[in-house]
Amino acid sequence: MNLPFSCAPRKYVNAFILSVMLILTAGVNELQAQDKKSQLQQQKAKIEEEISYTNRLLDETKKSKQTSVNQLVLLNKQISRRQELINAISGEIRNLDNQINQTNDTIRHLTKTIERLKKEYASLIYYANKNRNAYSRLMFIFSARDFNQAYQRLKYFQQYAGYRQNQVRVIRQNQEELNKKLLLLEQQKQSKLELKRMEEGEQQKLAKEKNQQDQTVKNLTRKEKELLKKLRESERAARRLQKAIEDLIAEEIRKANEAAKKAGTKPAPENKFALTPAELELSSNFSGNKGRLPWPTEKGVISASFGEHPHPVLKGIKTKNNGIDIATERGGKARAVFEGVVTSTMTLPTYNNVVIVKHGEFLTVYSNLDQLFVKKGDKVKTKQEIGVINTDETGKTRLHFELWHGKNLQNPEGWIVRSR
Repeated sequence: MNLPFSCAPRKYVNAFILSVMLILTAGVNELQAQDKKSQLQQQKAKIEEEISYTNRLLDETKKSKQTSVNQLVLLNKQISRRQELINAISGEIRNLDNQINQTNDTIRHLTKTIERLKKEYASLIYYANKNRNAYSRLMFIFSARDFNQAYQRLKYFQQYAGYRQNQVRVIRQNQEELNKKLLLLEQQKQSKLELKRMEEGEQQKLAKEKNQQDQTVKNLTRKEKELLKKLRESERAARRLQKAIEDLIAEEIRKANEAAKKAGTKPAPENKFALTPAELELSSNFSGNKGRLPWPTEKGVISASFGEHPHPVLKGIKTKNNGIDIATERGGKARAVFEGVVTSTMTLPTYNNVVIVKHGEFLTVYSNLDQLFVKKGDKVKTKQEIGVINTDETGKTRLHFELWHGKNLQNPEGWIVRSR
């Protein structure tokens, strides 16, 4: 009698383990791909939301017949975010390509595994038919040298029968997994097709916005003298605001030192605020929230960032920003980024009403306000509204926000949360 697959049970275990490992690996890869997909979709959704909001702000500026620098700034912002959106979509497509490649690999492995398992099963059926005579099997068992060998031969027939049954189950499992992967592959291909269409649509929008940008620059270039005049006015206003803040800080330090002398206590180090224990704790809490402070507006986009930048129209001229400018909707309100005390309010050309809030040794400055909701000496809470932001004749609603640590200017973008 022939004994096919004398290690059939072991072959079954190996085949089963390989199949399980293949299915598990495919599952892990799929989970990782889904996690990557989720991250990319969240990034894309955030960019789309900001683009939609910037569009609304651009619509406000278009109500004015004047072509303004603010309109160009918003267009530049829109183009930048549109390019980021296209990059995010491209990232999703690349991620889908990786998923499709992984799915194709899994399909190839599963197909080969199923083919191999079916061949093994066909061999099992062949030998089972060839040796189906019960008398032959009994003779094979009783021809053993001793009882132990007879028992081993009996166990072999039992394991052999079990192996055949399990072989069918393993084939079925692999076939089911293969069907799932084939369906998944079709879904992935369809998703990729939709993303490609979306990418083409965004490219068309980007080209249209770039044309608008070129036209806006041409219109503004014709008004260089007017733009230069406004720029010089803005620079003078910025210097006045900076001097007002520096004078305020110096006055706070002087008063604190005088109070320390009268009380017979040691004055604070030079150029430092003399803080009470409560103010020290407030200052520490403010510092501990770096990168987590709320935005000074409920909604908005940063239209001008901190530091020096080339002017969007005037060639060879740079603008300096001591804080950030946030473009928001008409009627938008400024709000405190942290609890503190209103240490000053003032009115300055270009900046309209200004509110300065003290948080221990930190100051936050909210400029270009119309109506104020607070006055000097008021205690404010985090996110408390402090005033309505001014909207000018071109439809621009802009909050100028600064952050100081003692006498040192800080980049506010490093202190507020990246997304609201």
